[in-house]
Amino acid sequence: MLKIKKIKTEMFNQIEHMVVHKKCSYIDAVILYCEQNNVEPEQAARIISSNELILAKIQFEAEDLNMIKKANCLPV
Repeated sequence: MLKIKKIKTEMFNQIEHMVVHKKCSYIDAVILYCEQNNVEPEQAARIISSNELILAKIQFEAEDLNMIKKANCLPV
């Protein structure tokens, strides 16, 4: 169980690193991570779903690109 948590943390750190240093989107960073580490995107999606912060950022990007329907939000 501890090894799985370490793998998840490493994956999240690598994705964040790509976003910051390569100046790419979270969606692109996940795809790039999958290509570099021979991980199927479906597997990555299951892992990412456990990280609410990255999941929210990906959802925001997808909404902004009209890839998914925008969530109902209260006006700020």
